[in-house]
Amino acid sequence: MDLVISAVASEVVNRFISFVSNKYSSQACLKENLEILQHLLLRAHTIFEEAEGRYISNSRMLVQLKTLTEDMFRGYDVLDTYLPLLKIGGIEEVSGLSIWPFAITRCLHMAESTTVSYQVQSAIKTLETTVANMTEFIMILAGCRRMFRSPYSSYLYIDNFMFGRQVEKQQVINILMQGNPFRSSAPTVLPIIGGCRVGKKTLVGNICSDDRIRSYYPCILHFRAESGDEIQKIHPESFKNVRTLVTIEFFSDVADKYWQKFCSILVALTGKGSKVIIISRLEKLIRFGTVDPIRINSFSREEYSYLFKVLAFGSANPMDHPQLALVGKELATVFQGSLVMLNVYASVLRSNMNVQFWTRVLELFRVIIHNNLARFGEHPKTLLEKDGRAVDITGFSVSSLSGSGNTSSFRLGLLTTTGKDASKADELPTMSFGDIIAGSKILPHKFRLVWESRLPPYTVICANCAAEYPQHPVSQRKKRRRLCMSL
Repeated sequence: MDLVISAVASEVVNRFISFVSNKYSSQACLKENLEILQHLLLRAHTIFEEAEGRYISNSRMLVQLKTLTEDMFRGYDVLDTYLPLLKIGGIEEVSGLSIWPFAITRCLHMAESTTVSYQVQSAIKTLETTVANMTEFIMILAGCRRMFRSPYSSYLYIDNFMFGRQVEKQQVINILMQGNPFRSSAPTVLPIIGGCRVGKKTLVGNICSDDRIRSYYPCILHFRAESGDEIQKIHPESFKNVRTLVTIEFFSDVADKYWQKFCSILVALTGKGSKVIIISRLEKLIRFGTVDPIRINSFSREEYSYLFKVLAFGSANPMDHPQLALVGKELATVFQGSLVMLNVYASVLRSNMNVQFWTRVLELFRVIIHNNLARFGEHPKTLLEKDGRAVDITGFSVSSLSGSGNTSSFRLGLLTTTGKDASKADELPTMSFGDIIAGSKILPHKFRLVWESRLPPYTVICANCAAEYPQHPVSQRKKRRRLCMSL
C-alpha cells in the first residue's frame, strides 16, 4: 500500500513539475515571438509612413502598399490580442472584469499554446515575407515627390486628420492630375461609391485640400443634391472660365437628360481639363463615370481596432494599461466598424483612463445592443445607417431620466439626419454624445443630440430624442367594468 501511495505521489509531483515547466517555457517562447513581431511591425510601419508622405503614381506600387497595410494591421491585431494578456499574467487578473467573450476566449487560447504559437508565428512569417519584398518599392519610393506635411506626432496626426485610405487617395489624385485621355471637351467624371458613413466625403475633402490639387484646379466647387432633379438648380453663375474641379453628392438617382444638361453647362462655362467627382452610395451612378470608379469600403476589423486603440488611448501607451487594452478591444468588436461610435466613444474614454469606467461603458453598450436586437432585430450600427429608423438608447438613461418614478420603462428614440442643414430643427435642449455616455448630465424627456466630425467636410449628425411611455395593456377587470358600464 505504501509503495502504491509513493508511486502515485511521485507521478503527481512529476506531472505538476512538467506542467509548470511547460507553462513557463511556452510563455517565454510567446514573449520572444511577440518581441520579434514588434520589431517587424516597426519596420513595416516605417515603410508605411514614408509611403504615406509621398505621391505614388505607379499602380503596382499602390498594390504593394495595400498588401503591406493589410499585413501590418493584422500583425498589430495579433500583438494587441496577446501582449496585454501576457502582461496581466493570466485569467485570474481579468476574471473580475465583465469583458467576455473576448477576454475569456483569449485567455483560454492563452492556455492553448499551440493555437497562440501558430497565430503569432503566422503573423511573423507573413510580415517577414511582405517586408522582404519591399526592397524595390523602397528604392522607387525615394524618387517620388514628397508631400508637404506638418510635423505632427502619430497620435495628433491620426486624431486630427484622415486615417487610412492611402491607396484610394493616391488613385484619386492620379486621376485628377491626368489630362483627358480622349482629348475631347467632355469632362472626366470619377464616381466614388461607398456605404453609409465609411468616409467618402472625408476622403474627397482631404484630397481637395492637397497642395497639388489646389494649385492644379484654381476653382473647386462642392454641390449637394438631395433629389435627382436638384442638379438643375445649380446656378451657372457658380462656374468660372478656369480649370474646375466639381464634387457632387447624390442621394438619389439622376435622370440622364439632367446629367447631360449639367455636363454641357460645365463644358461651356469652365476651362479645359475640368473634372467631376460623384459621391454616392448608389451603384447606378457608375454609368456616368468616364473612368473606373473608386469604391470605399468599411475599414477591416484589424484597421478599425488599431484606429480605436490610438484614439482611445491618445498619448498613453496601451501596454501600460493592459486591462484597458482588453476592454478597448472588446469595445472595438461590438461597435462593428461604426466610425461615428468610434470617434464619440474614443474621446469620452480618453478623458477617463479608469478600468471601472471603461467596463461600465462596455456594459451599457451591450444593454443597448440587446435592446435593439430584441425590439428591432438589428444592431444599432445597422439602424443608424438606415435613414428614418429609430434606435433604442435606453441603456444610457436608466439612472438619468428625470420625471416620473419608473425611469427604467422609458425608451429614447434616436432619429439621425446628416448635413449642415440638419441643425435647422425645432428648438430643443442640446446635448452631446459624450454627455449621455459619461452620464454627467440628467437627460430631459426631449432633447437634441449633436455630434460634429473633426474632419472636413465637418459633417454634423443631429438626432431628435424623446422618451417613450410604455403602452400598458388594459387589465381584464377594467375591460369587464367598461363592458358593464356600456350595458
